[in-house]
Amino acid sequence: MSNDLNPQQKKAVEHIGTPLLVLAGAGSGKTRVIITKIAWLIRKAGLNARNIAAITFTNKAAREMKQRVSELLHKSESKGLTVSTFHTLGLNIIRSEYKTLGYKSGFTIFDAQDTGTIIKELTLKEADTDAADDDEDYRWLISRWKNDFISPTKAYEMATTSGELLAARVYERYQRQLKAYNALDFDDLIVLPVQLFKEHPEILQKWQQKLRYLLVDEYQDTNTCQYHLVKQLIGMRSGLTVVGDDDQSIYAWRGARPENISQLSSDYPHLKVIKLEQNYRSTSRILNSANQLIANNPHLYDKNLWSALGEGERINILPCRTAEHEVEQVVTEIMKYVFRDRAQYKEFAILYRSNHQSRLFERALRDHNISYKITGGMSFFERAEVKDTLAYLRLISNTADDAAFLRVVNTPKREIGASTLEKLGEYANKRNVSLFAASTELGFAQKISVRAKARLERFTYWVNEMIRLNQELEPDAIVNKVIIETDYAEWLQHTSSSPKMAERRMQNVNEIVDWVKRLYNEGDGKETLSDVVSHMALMDILERNKEEDEEQNDISLMTLHTAKGLEFPYVFMVGVEEEILPHANSMEDEKGLEEERRLTYVGITRAKKQLTISFAKTRQRYGESIPCEPSRFLEELPEEHLEWANRKVVSHEEMQQTAQSYISNLQDMLGD
Repeated sequence: MSNDLNPQQKKAVEHIGTPLLVLAGAGSGKTRVIITKIAWLIRKAGLNARNIAAITFTNKAAREMKQRVSELLHKSESKGLTVSTFHTLGLNIIRSEYKTLGYKSGFTIFDAQDTGTIIKELTLKEADTDAADDDEDYRWLISRWKNDFISPTKAYEMATTSGELLAARVYERYQRQLKAYNALDFDDLIVLPVQLFKEHPEILQKWQQKLRYLLVDEYQDTNTCQYHLVKQLIGMRSGLTVVGDDDQSIYAWRGARPENISQLSSDYPHLKVIKLEQNYRSTSRILNSANQLIANNPHLYDKNLWSALGEGERINILPCRTAEHEVEQVVTEIMKYVFRDRAQYKEFAILYRSNHQSRLFERALRDHNISYKITGGMSFFERAEVKDTLAYLRLISNTADDAAFLRVVNTPKREIGASTLEKLGEYANKRNVSLFAASTELGFAQKISVRAKARLERFTYWVNEMIRLNQELEPDAIVNKVIIETDYAEWLQHTSSSPKMAERRMQNVNEIVDWVKRLYNEGDGKETLSDVVSHMALMDILERNKEEDEEQNDISLMTLHTAKGLEFPYVFMVGVEEEILPHANSMEDEKGLEEERRLTYVGITRAKKQLTISFAKTRQRYGESIPCEPSRFLEELPEEHLEWANRKVVSHEEMQQTAQSYISNLQDMLGD
């Protein structure tokens, strides 16, 4: 089972008896260790699969883990095994214990847009002046408080500025509204289980009996609340293996606490630490450069990545005159590798610090007829027609879902005016009921015109009819009825820029119908429309991008944050300049600078055989040409592993060799 592991990987797999921290460097085979350890725990340590949980951060990682476990274990051996994200585990706990938490069945999970709408409204109500411009800041602050397990009361006590005091008041009202709507937000999926276990030790004990061994991937990305959840489930037992790399902690901006790795040794004095330092991805020059860079950050545990894949090529440094010149140079280099090495476009990645940096590269690649894909672009779930369809399903599943009500009450148009909805909101708040419930009450009917009353009654009657049919029909039949009876296809024809666009948008709606049918047929806790809607909401939040077709021959364009966990033979890190990488917002703060260095480290270690780093000496900003400085991180790379394009001297023999290589590869391509 573990014959193909290196000695350190084998130690990590077979360690039992005390909690274990596996410090897994980039490309060191950590997923293989987790998968093999699951099999070892079942086959050699005698644990039942239903008592083991492997937890990670993304659906993609969880799916890959499940797939690899199924290849290693028989179905009977892995029956009952939990392989999930933190948030899916939290959702399962809440589903099981919702009554104790004071929720009704069929609760709704709000996404960022839903929560943003509520927080914006609350900010306007709570503020003495118009603070609507700050509502996005408040949403982030409330999310940070939740991740740090800080209650509204504690947030108010900690507040030191008028903005924080206002945010704390909004936070308190926001939580009350969520409860009134029988809804949760994404952060609640971790906060509520931690709160539940803290207040109900008997329920914690039940879950500790259920999950006797935890394996946690990407541990450096855990926030305070996730750390509490792991600690609660493990208690004082030894059934814990966490795998992480403090050098790849790049998500502090969304609450990750790399110090959770060092906290382990305090909470578990008998913690065993095993380092995985052999890298199976990159050449030695790339790894030695990454090691020297990251050595400038403080470390609790030192590690030194090494590779048996040979020394490899030097890192290519491309100084460029302007941003436009940088794009030209990068595209020229890509074409060079395509001709010289017979490389395919899908082997290349262009990595940048911020999304806006992709625009010039997109234009140039289009001009050269080179296919590319942007990873991290618009999500399937972000499309208006998808949001509309799911909002109808959410409302039918849970009429207390005010965000869904507001989205669909006039989509398609029902001529229910803004003033009617404003009066409805005020009435619902006074009565402390949902918008849907308020719209059916006699007291509200007396406050609006006869015409407005008739329109609202038609809408609520139709929703109630869908709710009745939901007891009789399968979920996909309900979705089809919604689409047909609202004349949604016709609405798309009227609101789309062209008939072709309307057709494409309708295809997205039909995709939802097919997906609902598949989920229902799978069963597995998705037997009702409510279950299906909860599952889809979680998929929306966890995985904003549709899966890409891995067979497409596209160059990948993505941010350095998005690139984490991926690898490519040829990597181009572009815009490596002061105020871009490191980002201007992080340059004054030592912690921020350390995270930017880790981000650079992540970028370097994505490259398997060739890394190119480029920077521009000037960039256009607000119509002016602004001088740019190369990033300080370039000075932290070992000079002996760098090849500066403007300092390179090419011999006559090398030129002839390159030319011959081009010609022979071109002949081969034409022959093919």
